[in-house]
Amino acid sequence: MGRRSERLSKQGALAHESAGEGDVIQVVSRAFDILRCFEGHEARLGNLEISSRCGLPRSTVSRLTHTLTRMGQLVYLPRDQKYRIGPSAVAMSTSMMRGLQLRHLIRMRLQEVAEQLPGTVGFVIPDRFHLVYLEVGRAANAIGLSSTAGTRIAIASTAAGHAYAAALAPEAAEALLSDMEREIPESAKLLRPHLGADRYSLRERGYVTSCGLWSPHINGLAIPLWSPQYQTYVVVTIGLLSNIFDEMRLHREVAPKILELSVAIRVLLEDGESALFAQRAQSAPV
Repeated sequence: MGRRSERLSKQGALAHESAGEGDVIQVVSRAFDILRCFEGHEARLGNLEISSRCGLPRSTVSRLTHTLTRMGQLVYLPRDQKYRIGPSAVAMSTSMMRGLQLRHLIRMRLQEVAEQLPGTVGFVIPDRFHLVYLEVGRAANAIGLSSTAGTRIAIASTAAGHAYAAALAPEAAEALLSDMEREIPESAKLLRPHLGADRYSLRERGYVTSCGLWSPHINGLAIPLWSPQYQTYVVVTIGLLSNIFDEMRLHREVAPKILELSVAIRVLLEDGESALFAQRAQSAPV
């Protein structure tokens, strides 16, 4: 599935400009489209596969993969006639990961809740028509979802995605839906009918639920949070087996714990530096 790079806009949402894409340098946008196809360090893709995923002509992909290989962002594997993520891309991502103790604190909070509920608790961030798990909490005896950091989930078919869309300003949500209708219309058909009810639930309850939408076996609950660091809405979410946690149990037993978790994570997001300082002070030897 193609993941065209999104245009910059207010609150990290998809822009929907009548002027089109004249402000976007297409070659840069397309280069990132290609890199985004590689969902893991071990992923190996040929030009034809990349072309299919990006929705770009194979000739364009060939020129860009050649350039990205020269830059070290990709490496070519002659034996397989495929590409994989290169050393420069790995080095860049490693540098960006330095000093992210905040995420460690978030992971600790997720794990605390995961020890109480038999599901997968996640902290996810949007990427075009998907959300990506940045951190995951999961008890050793958990059943159901087995998502890990880096796992991608669709906005249109998950509680996390519906919570994210419900949190967006109306014009931003409409831009997201318009882009979906143009590129992945079936997903737009799945998301649009739920948007009103999701907004109402978020406004009245503080969270969004989704029962059996992604899978008949999984129910989910999610809460969007504004992140000053990422300048977008991130989402705290949990997925549980539907035959154990029906919608009533989600509201009665799961929601209070996830609401409490979201408050703790909101504090970390809004005052991350202070939280890190306090954490270091607590762990310092007396």
